[in-house]
Amino acid sequence: MRKWCFLLSICLSTFLFSQNKTGTSAGEFLCIPVGTKAIGLGGAFAAISDDITAAYWNPGGLSRLNHNEFSTDYAKWFLDTKISWTGIGMRVTHDDYVAVSIMMLDYGEEPITTIELPEGTGQTWDALDFAISLSYARNLTDRFSIGGTVKYIQQRIWNESASALALDIGLLFKTQLEGFNIGMVISNFGESMRLDGQDLLQPIDINEAYDYNNSTITSKLYTDEWDLPLIFTVGTSWEYSIMEDVNVQMAADAKIPSNQATYANVGAQIKLGEFFFTRGGYNSLFKPDAEEGLTLGAGINYFVSEIHFKVEYAFLDFGRLGDLSHYSITVSF
Repeated sequence: MRKWCFLLSICLSTFLFSQNKTGTSAGEFLCIPVGTKAIGLGGAFAAISDDITAAYWNPGGLSRLNHNEFSTDYAKWFLDTKISWTGIGMRVTHDDYVAVSIMMLDYGEEPITTIELPEGTGQTWDALDFAISLSYARNLTDRFSIGGTVKYIQQRIWNESASALALDIGLLFKTQLEGFNIGMVISNFGESMRLDGQDLLQPIDINEAYDYNNSTITSKLYTDEWDLPLIFTVGTSWEYSIMEDVNVQMAADAKIPSNQATYANVGAQIKLGEFFFTRGGYNSLFKPDAEEGLTLGAGINYFVSEIHFKVEYAFLDFGRLGDLSHYSITVSF
């Protein structure tokens, strides 16, 4: 464990603290939280990661799942956009787990207008961000596990697009204190993104002072590169029973992103038996001018033979930006 923690610290100091680029990163949709349990807990999930959304939050937790799992999560995001996350995972051996997931932010379609045709040209434009991920995790000991996620990221707006490859690395450690876990994650370490496409091809007059040159030579506009939002997360969680059939889970995460200020997430869950649970949390603590804050969630479990169904809801308060609701369905088998 000491070796892996040292390696993670080296990666952190080399690739994260050297950057200070507030508000200047591409792939911002990668920072949108997914999974109703994690969201209901205020985003404090790095040291819990006990469902398939660990592929997003901390892939090191996947190998602790003792079943195959499928989950889909959906929410209406800001300005009529829609965010969705779908993942499926499979236990390969007692200590190995693999998962595939896809995350999408759909901006929808709008009519194209021009100065000459302010009511529209009859055409529409659209935009879409997505990331396809492959995750693998392994238990190195009965208490320590490590996992990684490789993802292909693309952002597209009308005829222009940018793409990149990125890597997440996560560790999960179950301490000797019963129910107390520690998690660490580096997310979105990868390539920069640059927009390219046919609309960047433009005619240009190389020498406007000369009347007889070709004034429509095709040239290509060259856009800047933008880094991905690199994030280091360290978290703790503690799960314990306060009475028979009443279980409490508490968690706290500290997040150090490259594109904004450091902040913290906290949350707690109360589980009544095996069938009902409720959650609450608060995210973006200590972040200057944060609109987000209070989170709530609830869900029910339903068992049919060896198949386990879970239906969940999460609420996010974004202050002046309004309230958001997430819905998810999970099947374990």
